[in-house]
Amino acid sequence: MTDVAASGWAGFDLARPLVMGILNATPDSFSGGGATQGPSALIETGLAMRAAGAAIIDVGGESTRPGAAVVPPDIEIARIVPVIGGLARDGVTVSVDTRNAATMRAALDAGARIVNDVSGLRHDPAAAPLVAAAACPVILMHMRGTPATMSAQAVYDDVVADVLAELAATRDAALAAGIAPAAIALDPGFGFAK
Repeated sequence: MTDVAASGWAGFDLARPLVMGILNATPDSFSGGGATQGPSALIETGLAMRAAGAAIIDVGGESTRPGAAVVPPDIEIARIVPVIGGLARDGVTVSVDTRNAATMRAALDAGARIVNDVSGLRHDPAAAPLVAAAACPVILMHMRGTPATMSAQAVYDDVVADVLAELAATRDAALAAGIAPAAIALDPGFGFAK
């Protein structure tokens, strides 16, 4: 594994902004139905994103748009592993967008380098220990509830202060699980219970 403290988060120089390309292998994503394209077309799309300047390609197999249906990990894995493997073989830095530890493990085994969890590692009790053991970079996003329930939970006294406090608690739980501070990136989750 890469020493995240010595090389910057996920090995990137953070002196300039990074672009993350979103590649959804789902039939019901906010950005269109990627699952209908097949792995080869999705890989080509990911390579085009990298050529256009994306530093990271984020591959997901479960839509997390408001009201989205839950996708079992076995279906999620079948959707994303061929895409992640193809992109990783071409030297692309891949993150996996998932809430499920089994999917995280399969994605890391296929060549993903980063875990991006919209639940902040709160959905699956096995997720935080897995990320800690893998010593991989992780993106912890703020979201209240689940994709199916989050819209009803977008009520705040002070949205900035509340999100900051809730993200800090998510970060603290990750640290308590053994995840290195330098491995953690925080995402305020625009559009998720906001």
